Parts: sequence; C-alpha cells; structure tokens
Amino acid sequence: MSKIAIVTDSNSGITQAQAKEIGISVLPMPFMIGEETYYEDITLTQEEFYKHLSDGASVVTSQPTPESVMNLWDSLLKEYDEIVHIPMSSGLSGSCQSALMLSEDYEGKVQVVNNQRISVTQRQSVLDALELIKRGMNAAQIKDFLEQDKFNSSIYIMLDTLYYLKKGGRITPAAAALGTILRLKPVLQIQGDKLDAFAKARTASQGKTMMINAIRNDMNNRFGGCSPDNIYLSMAYTYDRDAAGQFRAEVEEAFPGFDINMDPLSLSVSCHIGPGSLAVACCKKI
Repeated sequence: MSKIAIVTDSNSGITQAQAKEIGISVLPMPFMIGEETYYEDITLTQEEFYKHLSDGASVVTSQPTPESVMNLWDSLLKEYDEIVHIPMSSGLSGSCQSALMLSEDYEGKVQVVNNQRISVTQRQSVLDALELIKRGMNAAQIKDFLEQDKFNSSIYIMLDTLYYLKKGGRITPAAAALGTILRLKPVLQIQGDKLDAFAKARTASQGKTMMINAIRNDMNNRFGGCSPDNIYLSMAYTYDRDAAGQFRAEVEEAFPGFDINMDPLSLSVSCHIGPGSLAVACCKKI
C-alpha cells in the first residue's frame, strides 16, 4: 500500500501546530499589507491581522507561490509515494487552479482536490482524507471521493458590519449606507464555490436564529437527518471570541448531543467580511 501525504492550506483553519499533531502539511496563505508580505500563522497572527485591518491598512490576499508549493511537494515525495492536496475553494481563490496545473508535472503522484470548501468544511475534508487512507484508498481514489462529496456541506455566516464588503467593492456604497442605517446583519452562505447572499436580519439575534434554522433544514432535507451519527457540526468566527462563545452556547442548546468544533474563520474570507462575524457549518459524515 502506498504511503500518502495530506497537504492543505491555512484557509482550512488548521494551524501549523495542529498540522504536526495530526500528521499533515499546511501551506501558509500570503497577504500583502501595505508593501510587506506576511504568511498566515507564520509571520502573521490572527491578532496582528485584525490590528492591521482596524488601522485601515490595505490588506490584499494572495496565493502560495508555485515555488513554495512545488518545494513542499518535492520534499514530501522523498518520504511519501503520493500526495493528496486539498486547497481552498476554486471559486474563492486561484490557488486551486494553480495547484492543478503544477500537478500535471508529477505523473499522477500529486492529486489536487477541487471540492470547493473552505474553513471548517475544508478542515473536515482533511480529516476525511486521513480516514480514507486508513480505509486503504490510494490518492486518486481519495480525490474522487472528496470531489463527489463536495456538496455535502453548508456554511452560513452573519456579518457584524457592511464596511468591508463595501471596501472590497462587493456591494455599492449606497447599499452599504442603507444597510448601516437600518442596522442590517447580512447572512451569507457558502454551498459550493461561491460566497452568496442568503438573508438580511434586523438584529444579531434574528440572524443567529436564521442560521440555526438553515443548518437544521439542510441536515434534515439534504443530509439525511439531524443526528450526530451522520453529521459533523462546526462553528467559526472572526476576532470576537466572546461573541462566538455565546453563539456556541445557543447552537449547543439547539443541537444537543453534537460535538462542536469551533475555529477562527479563514483570514482570506475575514479580510472581506471584517471582525465580529459568526458562522455555523455542517458536513455529512463519510
């Protein structure tokens, strides 16, 4: 049986320390802040990122360089026979397409998974890949399995502010101004490859209820039932750990019996939505 390495990027929410613990590799996502390049969880912490954001710095997301990707693959292939590479959603970054092109030179030894996930759902794909290795699958079989499973996940995100969507040109200044006046809390969704609008809440409490109901609906109508036996339930947040903890208590009350994983939301998404966002997600168990 071939020896398989798992690679992902820091958009998965898996830290470098956690990666060592579970036996995988994590490529840090680069950010341009001003004229300097930083690397998530290497030279840029969550706290530093939000400090730059609150100071009004220009924050631009990037993708790992081809050299950094190939250097990691080449290093791993000295010890492993095959690699399963799980990047962030191809609909949110060009890093997946770049990795697919680079893998063409590796004669099938590197399998790049385009399963359109990010953050806690991308993390779950990594854990699923480790389980599939135990089940005896090779790298190509794992890639095929994860891509066929890609729509068995949902993420709902409530924003605290419209400022960063306006700053990034994702909504018009007029829409942002109206939303601010009305104190709207937009709820976004990721199902597949795009970050899309889902609903507009008048209050944070209403927005949290919308997300809980949406996740319950997906569990029951898309994923075969609201049970810890067949669903992983996860949460994510940007910056405000206290607000996230309060929301977690509400989610735990709504879904008793679930073991909920909670991580900071990917910085590549955070720079577009800002601090104070809350998210809840689910994945169907393989």
